[in-house]
Amino acid sequence: MLASIESCALNGIDGCRVAVEVNISPGIPAFDVVGLPDAAVRESRERVRAALRNSGYGFPDDRLTVNLAPADMKKEGPAFDLPIAVGIIAAEGRLPLNNLQGAAMLGELSLDGSVRRVRGVLPMAIALRALGTKRLLLPRENEAEVACVDGIELLPVTHLRQAVEYLTGAQPIEAVVPVSYQKLLGERKPAVDFSYVKGQKAAKRALEIAAGGGHNLLMIGEPGSGKTLMARCLPTILPDMTFEEALEVTRIHSAAGLPVGEGLLIERPFRAPHHTASTVALTGGGTNAMPGEISRAHEGVLFLDELPEFRRDVLEALRQPMEDGFVTVTRVGAQATYPSRFMLVCSMNPCPCGHFGSRTHVCRCTPMQIQRYLARVSGPLLDRIDLHIEVESIPPEKLSGMSDEEPSAAIRARVEAARALQRERYRSCGLSCNARLDARTLQAFCPMEKGAQSLMKQAGEQMGLSNRAYTRVIKVARTIADLAGEEVIKTEHVAEAVQYRALDHKYWG
Repeated sequence: MLASIESCALNGIDGCRVAVEVNISPGIPAFDVVGLPDAAVRESRERVRAALRNSGYGFPDDRLTVNLAPADMKKEGPAFDLPIAVGIIAAEGRLPLNNLQGAAMLGELSLDGSVRRVRGVLPMAIALRALGTKRLLLPRENEAEVACVDGIELLPVTHLRQAVEYLTGAQPIEAVVPVSYQKLLGERKPAVDFSYVKGQKAAKRALEIAAGGGHNLLMIGEPGSGKTLMARCLPTILPDMTFEEALEVTRIHSAAGLPVGEGLLIERPFRAPHHTASTVALTGGGTNAMPGEISRAHEGVLFLDELPEFRRDVLEALRQPMEDGFVTVTRVGAQATYPSRFMLVCSMNPCPCGHFGSRTHVCRCTPMQIQRYLARVSGPLLDRIDLHIEVESIPPEKLSGMSDEEPSAAIRARVEAARALQRERYRSCGLSCNARLDARTLQAFCPMEKGAQSLMKQAGEQMGLSNRAYTRVIKVARTIADLAGEEVIKTEHVAEAVQYRALDHKYWG
């Protein structure tokens, strides 16, 4: 007898419908799985066999063939365990085939029949909903991950027996109640806040500008000056993600097997890979073309601490995704394209010992050592970083006397106002912030008064700015004007934007 169960597979961060066809026929006992299964899918034979017997359903002594269609798409992971087991029960005639109409299943089986969580449930649930599936049986451990999805009945199960009893009509399952995005936003509790950062007014101003326009940022300063803390505080002043952005970010994390908390990821991602990370770890890869750190930082912050300590090839691999907003990962067994629109925030010491230019410590490095250290960061990468700031260390005796600092909420309000102006301005272009302006839109949306134009031209000539650096200064000036509520870029806006490129000559000139 033949039974067909609907399921789903992952292709990048997108779900693809898979039909799990189970056929039982007379012949020598065998259990074959076909349809380009990987090792994890082939091993499902033993998991399913043990789960059926330990759940009291037994296992047929006939020839058993499982086909995962379409047969030309590679299937991977243990998510097909549950539909295969239910398909065997249905093929034996112990489950009405009509009850399977409009239902899909996902889940890994333990040997005792328990249903375990699988990765990528969110993108698969969204894909099945779009394809018209009415019901989805999924592991209870994945329940919170899909709490944001409506339009499809989501039925969490803990055991194979529970799924079968539901499909026979013996025992109902309480469906997941969708949670609104606004409710999730109201429940967030950031772990850090800019009120914890004492002093550093200039650095905070630069971070506010970076957040206001989605610009990349480089911080240079002594060890212990607060660079890492300020970088970790940056997501607290970024504007809220839209529901569509949050859904896309959560899909990436779900496909990567990362925890997504309660429903959607409502906080913008903050990823801080160690400086020993490889190119594959950053851009993505592995046997199954998994998303890397730059994709996991999509719509959030990618923080590279100790920038010169990263391998040169790793840093250079960032250049193309920073420009294009996506990365294509190609491997022998798979190819996937992942979005990678992120803010790059970097920090570094001015020299190997960290005290070059310090007022309180003596630098122990030779000029050659400093030059070699700084040369680890290439000019093309620096060109793609909009703001370069110097973070000075504050003596302990001054820290104790400082008053309360401005909280993230106050800074965030100004950032939100600037981003609102940008969303309205670029509504017809599909852009979301100033950092994503291109040559065509830059000319249309960055009007400058004559004094600003003259200063910009003078700065470009005296500082030897490349074309890319020149346009990025204009983008920063556009953001400064937005924070001030000005439609036209004025001379003071350009003057401040130019200052954020002055460190190029101090350290790399």
